[in-house]
Amino acid sequence: MNKDLVERLLPNLPHDTKYYEEKYPKRNLGKDAIVTRYAPSPTGFVHLGNLFQLSIARKMAKQTNGILYLRIEDTDQERLVANGISKIIKTVKQFGFTFDEGPINEEEEKGKYGPYIQSKRKEIYQTYAKELLLKNLAYPDFTTKEELEQIRKEQEKTKRRIGYYGKWARSRFLSEEEIAKNLDQNKPFIIRLKNQGDFNKKITIVDAIRGKLEFPEDDIDQVLIKNDGLPTYHFAHVIDDHLMHTTHVIRGDEWLSSLPIHVNLFKTLGFEVPTYAHFSPLNKKEGNTIRKLSKRKDPELAASFYHQMGIPNQAVMLYLATIANSNFEQWYQDHEDEDIDNFPMSFSKVGTSGTLFDMEKLQNISKNILSKITAEEMYNNTLNWAKEYDQEFYDVLKNNKDKAIKTFNIERNTEKKRKDYANYSEVKSKIYYMFDELFTDPTYDFQKITDHKEIKNILNTYINNYYDQNDSEEIWFNKMKEMCDKLGYASNMKEYKQNMEKYKGNIADVSTVIRVALTSESKTPNLYDIMQILGTKTIIKRFEQIK
Repeated sequence: MNKDLVERLLPNLPHDTKYYEEKYPKRNLGKDAIVTRYAPSPTGFVHLGNLFQLSIARKMAKQTNGILYLRIEDTDQERLVANGISKIIKTVKQFGFTFDEGPINEEEEKGKYGPYIQSKRKEIYQTYAKELLLKNLAYPDFTTKEELEQIRKEQEKTKRRIGYYGKWARSRFLSEEEIAKNLDQNKPFIIRLKNQGDFNKKITIVDAIRGKLEFPEDDIDQVLIKNDGLPTYHFAHVIDDHLMHTTHVIRGDEWLSSLPIHVNLFKTLGFEVPTYAHFSPLNKKEGNTIRKLSKRKDPELAASFYHQMGIPNQAVMLYLATIANSNFEQWYQDHEDEDIDNFPMSFSKVGTSGTLFDMEKLQNISKNILSKITAEEMYNNTLNWAKEYDQEFYDVLKNNKDKAIKTFNIERNTEKKRKDYANYSEVKSKIYYMFDELFTDPTYDFQKITDHKEIKNILNTYINNYYDQNDSEEIWFNKMKEMCDKLGYASNMKEYKQNMEKYKGNIADVSTVIRVALTSESKTPNLYDIMQILGTKTIIKRFEQIK
């Protein structure tokens, strides 16, 4: 296409492609260094699949002394959400992700290969489109929506492949005079690739995760530049990955169908094709069927869900690592005290079939992590969570710091640590009884001992004759046994099992009465520790509540 006509299509571009090739030189990195990116669109929320992709991308870049950069793909201007970029950056940062290059917020960025926001790179994309026009590898398309619909209907009727290609690509065959005439009439246009592909031929692509893949060549005249002057995703990502020198594109397998399009664009533009690595989606079992986790149906897909639940970021990242590489769990068992960044990740160990999302497994990982932190860390983390999600609980924790830390410390520093908490959101339901502000309107189930007079007799006997705040745990337990013998309950479980008819019950039944009276729960951590923290006044007050 002649220069003057091309200039009318894309006027006033200040540079040529050579300028950009020189502006963004090859990176000075080792030959095995992986340069990869996280390239979200600010049109929705960050989800678990994004975190999974990021966890692989960060690890592969870090262990090869490469680069992980953030690129914002915002060419779909109609679907953008307010402060979308800041929300993305804030969310991934909460999970411990930082980037070597990319936007810091909507206005600031770091790195020499920017702008890292696609809408700010408009002239770059148009420059490469202009070069394709000059080489007769692209053309303006004046086809209307109504005409496109007519083409689609005709293709359906004749059972042809749907798309703008071959003889169906009407604008492809316009003469320069016809193009000039359309421009004179101010007809709106887009710019399409004049595709040289042949759908009847096959291309072979080696995927880092899936191995050798075979596809028909792409022959669709793909849209390069939309009528708003911005590029399509396909065109923008190819140019950006070239100029930013991406070596590996790590993404979900929903993009596999686009792979021939992207490979064709790289080759048409004369660029080296990066290595692609397509991972499988996270799935969910629903009845007898297995389906992909859905943004619409599954709240657990949203990254924000884990903050609301109060599942520590470390647990989420550890869980994702178990999915990312099949040999990670064995490595972690052998290196439990090491940073998981020391694990040697491999693309070849990433599964190619969808993984079932396992909330129970994630919660168990979380329990294990929360059992190992100090009581003070547990307090601070729960306080921070409550400040955002539960104001009442936040106020109670803030006003009762010492009591809360002592509560979190029950059976924490033992050889076999308790694993009471799977997340911060359930802490309140497990320790509410330690605080008078939360211990309101309790209901009691004393389990095996149901006679009200007997329950009152046990409580009164204990508080009047056997309770002493200063007793050690050993003395306290011996007193409990002594009280049981006096009241007709077996203090020795072995003896009780041999002669059950001799006793009203056993020491466990009596302990349950005291436990329920104090906490309204039949199962709690160590009863002695709970009473030491509650103190004499609270114990007497709660016993008196049993009417």
